[in-house]
Order: sequence, then structure tokens, then C-alpha cells
Amino acid sequence: MARLASGDRGALEEIYRATSAKLFGICLRILGDEKEAEDALQDVYINLWRRADRYDPGRASPIAWLATFARNRAVDRLRSGKLRQASVGEEEAAPIADASPLAEDLLIDAEREARVHQCIEKLEDEPRSAIRSAFFEGRTYADLAESSGTPLGTMKSRIRRALARLKTCLEKGE
Repeated sequence: MARLASGDRGALEEIYRATSAKLFGICLRILGDEKEAEDALQDVYINLWRRADRYDPGRASPIAWLATFARNRAVDRLRSGKLRQASVGEEEAAPIADASPLAEDLLIDAEREARVHQCIEKLEDEPRSAIRSAFFEGRTYADLAESSGTPLGTMKSRIRRALARLKTCLEKGE
């Protein structure tokens, strides 16, 4: 948000990618029409570009602040009376909850994922390759053993030791 307030267009793009689905959902639930929700969402980001300097991290998280922007913009469109019949009434717009994860939870998950990848990078080549193939590509231990010409028991032991080293690395980082 600070980068955006200083006029960084790249920051706006990052914020858009991280928040647009959630904010579109808020607008869509209130307005009941995709085109209206898209218009409202566009207005949200235009206002964000103009008002990013008004964001106060002491009052709300960025996603909460943007969700309020989206809700208010959608309600404003409802009040204008120029909407299609699919929209909900203004009194129904206030209690709509969003079940998607909070931005803070997404950030924590991203940090954990980055930490896992950092720890994987610390492994030796063979265990690192085996871990990646088994857990990111879904390959079986038997398939890995066969493709590398390694006995199955050795492959299982290699992966088990690598997982133990990963666990130790992750525990040290938390």
C-alpha cells in the first residue's frame, strides 16, 4: 500500500492480482449482475489509485479496507437505482460475509511455502530431486526407485531422511 501511495503502478498490479477475486465476489453478491460487479470493481481500483495515501494500517488490514471500498461502491450503485433486477436490496448488502481466506492467512501460507522451498534447496541433489518428484509431481517411491536405478528400500530411506532434515530446517525457522 505504501508503494501504491507513492505512485508505483507495479504495486497496483500486485494488489489487483491478490484481491480482485475476493472484491469481485463482494460486488457480485451485492449487485447480482456480473457486468455491474465488474464496473463496481473497476471503480474500486480507480479510487484505490487515487486514495492509496489515505490507507491507515492502524485501522484496518489492506484487504479489509479494500473490502469496505468494494461494499460501499456496490451499495452506491444500488442506491443510484440504475441497476438490473438481479441485484439485492440495500438492507441485504450489509451482512454479506465473504468465506474466502483473509489476506493475512494467504500471506502466512505464502511465507510457509517459501520456507519449505528454502529448506528443500538446502538438501543434497538426489534427496532434493526425490522429494520434489514425490511430493510435487505425485510420483511413487517405486517409480522413483525404478527411474533412478535405486533399490526401493534405499529410495524410501533417502526420502525419509530428507523429510527428517526438512522437518529440522522448518522447526529452526519458526
